Amino acid sequence: MKIHEFQAKELFAQAGVAVLANRVVTTPEQAAAAFTELGGNIAVVKAQIHAGGRGKGTTKERPEQHGVQLVHSAEQAQEVAEALLGNTLVTIQTGPEGKLVNQLLVEEGCDIARELYLGIVLDRATKMPVMMCSTEGGMEIEKVAEETPELIFKEHFDPYFGLQGYQVRKLCSKLGITGSSIRSADKFMRTLCKLYVQLDCSLAEINPLVVTGGGDLIALDAKMSFDSNAIFRQHAIGNYRDLSEEEPTEIRAAEADLSYIKLDGNIACLVNGAGLAMSTMDIIKLHGGEPANFLDVGGGANKDQVTEAFRILLSDSNVKAVLVNIFGGIARCSTIAEAIVAASKEVGFEVPLVVRLEGTEVDEGRRILEESDVDIITATDLTDAATKVCAAISA
Repeated sequence: MKIHEFQAKELFAQAGVAVLANRVVTTPEQAAAAFTELGGNIAVVKAQIHAGGRGKGTTKERPEQHGVQLVHSAEQAQEVAEALLGNTLVTIQTGPEGKLVNQLLVEEGCDIARELYLGIVLDRATKMPVMMCSTEGGMEIEKVAEETPELIFKEHFDPYFGLQGYQVRKLCSKLGITGSSIRSADKFMRTLCKLYVQLDCSLAEINPLVVTGGGDLIALDAKMSFDSNAIFRQHAIGNYRDLSEEEPTEIRAAEADLSYIKLDGNIACLVNGAGLAMSTMDIIKLHGGEPANFLDVGGGANKDQVTEAFRILLSDSNVKAVLVNIFGGIARCSTIAEAIVAASKEVGFEVPLVVRLEGTEVDEGRRILEESDVDIITATDLTDAATKVCAAISA
């Protein structure tokens, strides 16, 4: 689960991680008032969407307007807010469709001496969280990792004991942090690591992390995401969820207990099992097709769930064909077949449907499909199914 920058900074402030004074606004008039309340000669207006690259992103309606802008007066803050609110911001992470800007963060200016990068993620290889730092603050960390990986410094830490003082000093040495700034870095880094563990985070990222002229470390940006499987014990975090930032079909799928992720292709996939779903997507790509989604109906899917899965798949206007790939274990092939027949009556299939069934009650499943009036292209194995669905698209 992702949250907005202003929400992450609220959590930072509560934990004692240094952030700048700010205001969240939803109207141009509020943006002007926020500038005045902050009391400085400069402020930053930031679009609040669940995507990175906002500083370089532009609005569809006014390409000269970026998602992060410096302002020097209340009037200018209001003008920028008018250009951003209610408009669509396109960044490197949103794709060409962009995201609608519903709220802004107006933040006070800062005396920036240096810009650094800091992030915490889970290293699955070591089964430990790892703090990553770099002198290349403000840069896309993926680009830094690809072009100059030697500029990324890492320290793994035990989630129970947290980041240790000697580890902070090692990182400070590599980052060129000296003098009184080391004390500020110690508090900042160790507090952030503790917060990461306490809140079941999957990511905590600050880009840039700035060192001020006075030597203090301050989070100029804040990005946090959380393990969705742990939200049941993080009730306060669950309240931060912004459904307007999420794909509607993914929300609908979650309500039906389906694992679904929308993609940009045109071949919809309905599969049981995450591994098989990934293999199905791979083999579609291998044969020249583009999967429209990841969908795992799970091992215990019932007829209602599978029928809802078809409704979700067919609601995507980009879908030109559907591939059903079922290897029956707990999920019975007969259940899937009944769901296909039910879905054809309730939703209707106006695109080619390729079905491959194997496993538990496969003969009964095939019989149900053969005796129905559903127009189905049957496949004997996964390669056959991928070949036929790709051919159906181009026919």
